[in-house]
Amino acid sequence: MSATLELAKELIARPSVTPDDEGCQLLLGARLKALGFSLESMRFDEVDNLWARRGDQGPLLVFAGHTDVVPTGPEANWQFPPFTPTKHEGQLYGRGAADMKSSIAAMVTACERFVQQYPQHAGSIGFLITSDEEGPSINGTVRVVETLEKREEKIDWCLVGEPSSTDKVGDVIKNGRRGSLGAILSVHGKQGHVAYPHLAKNPVHLFAPALQELVNSEWDQGNEHFPPTTFQISNIHAGTGANNVIPGELEVQFNFRFSTEVTDAQLRQQVETILDKHALDYDINWTLSGQPFLTPEGELVEAVQQAIEAVAGYPTRLSTAGGTSDGRFIAPTGAQVVELGPLNTTIHQIDEHTDIAELDTLSAIYEQILVNLLVSK
Repeated sequence: MSATLELAKELIARPSVTPDDEGCQLLLGARLKALGFSLESMRFDEVDNLWARRGDQGPLLVFAGHTDVVPTGPEANWQFPPFTPTKHEGQLYGRGAADMKSSIAAMVTACERFVQQYPQHAGSIGFLITSDEEGPSINGTVRVVETLEKREEKIDWCLVGEPSSTDKVGDVIKNGRRGSLGAILSVHGKQGHVAYPHLAKNPVHLFAPALQELVNSEWDQGNEHFPPTTFQISNIHAGTGANNVIPGELEVQFNFRFSTEVTDAQLRQQVETILDKHALDYDINWTLSGQPFLTPEGELVEAVQQAIEAVAGYPTRLSTAGGTSDGRFIAPTGAQVVELGPLNTTIHQIDEHTDIAELDTLSAIYEQILVNLLVSK
């Protein structure tokens, strides 16, 4: 069994449903300490975070990831128990196999081989590991980054192990992400009997024209790096459950995934202009989960592209598609950020799994990136 597979299995066996770490970071810390990393545990409220660093000079290359996983759903529906890592037909099954315990395992084993070969490498290597990526993300990476910023500890390059690949490991890397802006909208009406609509105000009916305009609006046209901004209703609720009562309130939850062509302030203003245009009585609470970011082609992107070509033998494609990641907290510090991990085909699904053979490929790619960036040519 490869060292990467063995470590991935040890991590998957720990039921670290967000925000619980279940000892994953202790396991990782022991491996990193043996390589000469200094360890710093940063616990904020109920969230465990690990900051580990080898070296005190720049440039600083950081591996970022999370040990927490999403809930399993009905365990009876899994082919194999979700926290019993299982090899089956060339795949490793278990919650976190793809998102993203295998990536963390590959990062650690890559460092073990690299440090053994280059104990006097240039610069520094860091690990930023949290147990709050799948949750609200308020006491994880963002708090660690704030701490590092206060003491002027700057990250130059960051590799996030999120599952970026589509068909084979490394065929797609993420060099940016769209922003995420959510809202909870409450439209106020007046409850009444359905037989006497003139004595009530139905907020569903009142909101319908505004909804149509919101759905049909063009927010921007995107650009060469980002697709156009999208608007999606995620939840909508009204009524008492009885079919003879006109509801008095309507609650709508929606989300924007937005490009760099528009700001969150512009989106808020445009939405509220539409709501006001339709004379709605409403309250709206906005939540900005992250700004869009982009790492242009440069040292990190080139090092990753060259490593994938050298190890896997094929080119990679740059993408900014998909959801948010903790890269959104690191990029604003000025760091170059790239996401590279296994296939995202089964993430958050029943029977989550990853290709066993590709674990060592991913680890070898990470090792080559270390060589490309921290070994003098």
